[in-house]
Amino acid sequence: MKILILSSIDKSAIAWLAREHDVVMAIGASDEELRGAIVDREVLIFRSGVKLSAALLSCAPNLSLIVRGGSGFDNIDMDHVTQFGIRFVRIPEPGARAVAEMTFALMLALARGLLPADQAWRQGRWVKNDVKGYLLRGKVLGIVGAGNIGAEVGALGAAWGMEVVGCVGRPTPAAALGLRERGVRLADFDDVVRTADFLSVHVSLNDSTRNLIDGAVLARMKPGSFLLNLARGGVVDERALLAELLSGQRLRGAALDVHAAEGDGKISPLSDLPNVVLTPHIGSMTVDTQREIGERIVEIIRTYADVRGKTLQAATA
Repeated sequence: MKILILSSIDKSAIAWLAREHDVVMAIGASDEELRGAIVDREVLIFRSGVKLSAALLSCAPNLSLIVRGGSGFDNIDMDHVTQFGIRFVRIPEPGARAVAEMTFALMLALARGLLPADQAWRQGRWVKNDVKGYLLRGKVLGIVGAGNIGAEVGALGAAWGMEVVGCVGRPTPAAALGLRERGVRLADFDDVVRTADFLSVHVSLNDSTRNLIDGAVLARMKPGSFLLNLARGGVVDERALLAELLSGQRLRGAALDVHAAEGDGKISPLSDLPNVVLTPHIGSMTVDTQREIGERIVEIIRTYADVRGKTLQAATA
């Protein structure tokens, strides 16, 4: 099969695919280069950081399978995929645990003031009695988007002795039961925002969630609370967040792994604030997670190629 890999994936997966199939790599390619590379491809493999527009996908008349090594689909034109009957497969499960653990890493960094303490000691300042720290146990963890990743975050929060409340886009009795079994109480959006000591955002980016966490929402958060965004850049209004943090009225700090503008040369408007932790969209970037995603990609391609081969044989028999 003719495969185009648009994003970095596990090296062992690339090696297997290259042995068995016609593989072209186009990581970091320009739009013009992508349009040339995609022309004869049958399969696309991608992650975040790549925009698969209808115009680009239209350049691949033989395209029959797209594999997303993760959970998001905000960077692909799904209308085109549906219209042309292209099979689209996501691999959300491996990244969920990694993003959930990253959420707690950021939460602990905020709660214990780890970055300012680290920077001060590197400069020879012993600030042991100046750094304020807070326990997670007994605090309210609010989850906006208690889906695949958010529910995993909630389960970890319950294990840490936190009171966990979460909201979902379409609340149902079944959703409430499933979350309750993981230690998460289903609530509405306003209750989650209003009661959370740590508000963690895990929704996909679409028209209804763009700037979901805006100035009005931030103004309703509990005084002394923290905000974490591990969803998508654009879900949190970063300018409104900057204004809120500068005012010092409500939020004690924030951590963002995703940003409105990402990539080399981009600088977050929050970069000068000492009570903000910024990381470069590395929530699912663990060696273990990427290895598992690579293994899943290989299995998807192997199965698809086998089924396609048998279909072609039956058609020509």
